[in-house]
Amino acid sequence: MPFTDHPLRSALYLPASNAKAIAKARTLPCDVVILDLEDAVAPEAKASAREAAITAVAEGGFGDRLVAIRANGLDTQWGAADLFAIAGSCADAVLMPKVNGPQDIARCEAALASAHPGMQMWAMIETCASMFALEPIAAMASSTRLSLWIMGINDLAKEMRAPLSAERTPFLPFLSMAVAAARAHGVAILDGVCNEFRDLDAFEAEARQGQQFGFDGKSLIHPAQIDPCNTVFSPSEADLAWARSVIAAFALPENAGQGVIRVDGKMTELLHLEQAQQMVAMAGRITLG
Repeated sequence: MPFTDHPLRSALYLPASNAKAIAKARTLPCDVVILDLEDAVAPEAKASAREAAITAVAEGGFGDRLVAIRANGLDTQWGAADLFAIAGSCADAVLMPKVNGPQDIARCEAALASAHPGMQMWAMIETCASMFALEPIAAMASSTRLSLWIMGINDLAKEMRAPLSAERTPFLPFLSMAVAAARAHGVAILDGVCNEFRDLDAFEAEARQGQQFGFDGKSLIHPAQIDPCNTVFSPSEADLAWARSVIAAFALPENAGQGVIRVDGKMTELLHLEQAQQMVAMAGRITLG
């Protein structure tokens, strides 16, 4: 199934070194599992975590969930070995951290030359340099495996020396520009993690903010965040009722060939019909999943 046809509401990070967490992930209702070799793994455990991630992917059991492995950066002592191992695996995707520009996508593409044809490249957008190269990075999707971005606001906040508040005020321009650049080149995009895993109200508020920006979903650090995340990034019953009414109205014989019609007292254009069809299709894919 192409990733564009797969729900991407919730992407849960797990340390690849934690066998119990990986086993539990096979039962969780997240759409994506990300086995992490980078931030969640201590330097002395990098090699064993890499082996554990490859073994977990080979063992399978993840059902309809997409499984990605986040490598260490290519400029680290572990990055090249990570990509070599991941390229030989059956993972759905490799997630590259600290992408600064299109040159990093090209380097990763070369390292994945032997990977199976369906393996996708995902990129972390989390550096100051990447904020000024969003469009050229996204444009690499036309000639490489690049298909998805994940925002890394924690790392961006560290580089900018900016506070990471609940409102995320310093980062709002970057969030909207990243979504626009991704959409311009057909790249899926997920919001960054919320560090609040005990305060689910705070998490839900941040998830709704991301949904309003147009993200496809959100990356997560705790299983408790999955259910509220799936709810926020799924069409509501009210949304689906509107979508079905728009589709039905445009299907009426008297509206054949019309570009603008009235639905429930509101002017409705063909662009709204397209949005409605996308929403109903996504709801169907969520149900099937």
